[in-house]
Amino acid sequence: MSRTVSTKTDVLAERVKNLVREDVRAMSAYHVADAGGMVKLDAMENPYGWPTELQQQWLQELQTVSLNRYPDPQADNVKSGLRRAMGIDEKHSILLGNGSDEIIQHLALAMAGPGRSVLAPEPSFVMYRVIAQFVQMNYIGVPLQADFDLDQDNMLAEIKQHQPHLIFLALSNNPTGNLFSEKKVRAVIEAAQGLVVLDEAYTAFTDADHLSLLDEYDNVVVMRTVSKIGLAGLRLGMLVGHPLWLTEIDKVRLPYNINVLTQYSAEFALRHYDLLMDQAAILCSERERLLKTLSTVAGIDVWPSEANFLLLRCQKKSARDVFEALKQRGVLVKLLDGAHPLLAQCLRVTVSTSDENNQFLEALSASLS
Repeated sequence: MSRTVSTKTDVLAERVKNLVREDVRAMSAYHVADAGGMVKLDAMENPYGWPTELQQQWLQELQTVSLNRYPDPQADNVKSGLRRAMGIDEKHSILLGNGSDEIIQHLALAMAGPGRSVLAPEPSFVMYRVIAQFVQMNYIGVPLQADFDLDQDNMLAEIKQHQPHLIFLALSNNPTGNLFSEKKVRAVIEAAQGLVVLDEAYTAFTDADHLSLLDEYDNVVVMRTVSKIGLAGLRLGMLVGHPLWLTEIDKVRLPYNINVLTQYSAEFALRHYDLLMDQAAILCSERERLLKTLSTVAGIDVWPSEANFLLLRCQKKSARDVFEALKQRGVLVKLLDGAHPLLAQCLRVTVSTSDENNQFLEALSASLS
């Protein structure tokens, strides 16, 4: 019997090998760490929930949702809520995705073709590279400077050489937390013949706003998400840009990609956008407190941030050892060492509530000793 099972497994394995693309078989699936029972500071989530009264109001409204019907294919009420909340002009179109990841996938699918390229600075959001690989586009990563700003000369040289169809610039950048200088961003846009995507996933945690560039440049779109402001579970991303761009990109979007529960919940949450922004303001205050405290910790370098996380570098103990020691003390952060040379010995920590930030600081102190 065992011989028969083994033979069937071998035959299946050979079939999988023959049918699945070789480059896909060589990839690793995106790993999400188990955070059960831990202070979860690895995923840039808003730690605050809604007041009980607001939760009850939301649940009451959800009772009116018809789960037997397909959702609005364009999610027009959600788009209207986003326009009001974020001040998006009616002349710009909005395309919605199942998180920013799906928006990136839409962009890549619309642009993919033999010999076409995606370009992004590195280190940055890993899905730019991963999705480029999915759709078999060439990926060009351009290292940032030591201070994590754009290396303008190298960026412009790579753009001239490869003429990428897509360029991604994260503003603020993940995992470094900084904004790239506006002068360099403009230089990249002006040099590009392809489409430049300005990824503003962390717009709630910075005063910078790049929507105005849509009026200045015809090769720019802006990508945002509601994940970082307390709605990560909804998986709702958005692309804003000229209707001519979004009409074409919309053609690769699968029908009904924003489910009815997400639509109703997003509409409700956007009517209470001020609450989410108040929570973001608290996190910005906690970010500065955490930055100030970490700046005094021996054996740690920390960088200022325009996002809801901080980047740390361990100077005396290895980042992996500190990461494991933090886990043993019930605190989960993101280990970045090994992801890119510029991130050697680095950790990334999400800014959370005052209590959870204090737990992290206590655990870090013990882990460094």
